[in-house]
Amino acid sequence: EIDVLVHPQSIIHGMVEFSDCSVVAQLGAPDMRTPIAHCLGWPDRIVGPAAKLDLAKIGQLTFEAPDFERFPALRLAYESLRTGRGATTVYNAANEVAVAAFIAGKIKFGAIARLVEATLEDWTRSGNLAPLSSADDAIAVDHNARNRAATLLPQIALKAS
Repeated sequence: EIDVLVHPQSIIHGMVEFSDCSVVAQLGAPDMRTPIAHCLGWPDRIVGPAAKLDLAKIGQLTFEAPDFERFPALRLAYESLRTGRGATTVYNAANEVAVAAFIAGKIKFGAIARLVEATLEDWTRSGNLAPLSSADDAIAVDHNARNRAATLLPQIALKAS
């Protein structure tokens, strides 16, 4: 099970809830270099460039449920997880095409989620959603979804301008 909380202080980078309902959290300065270094060095630790975390100075940690209107890509991610049958692979491929287009100045930030949604809708309408039973299946879906997202990109860019 995956759930998302908005955490404005950006101190907690991930949490795991166990069967006994206890929770373990990974905390660090609001700098993604720390959790990235943690993952890259696992099981060892890499000394990172982030500042030392001072919880007393921070004072409190707050959380809120995500607003899916404000975070449409998160809504699409949940829908992809529920859909299964390769939808998360399509989501990821379309997202990577969209982010690259944003970085290249071809679309605005808000168009990223619109391209992902359009690609997912097109993929679903075409009847291409099927269980992925091998790495080759996933690679093929990724390749085809990237091509479809690239084809849809000009339409999305026009609507966003």
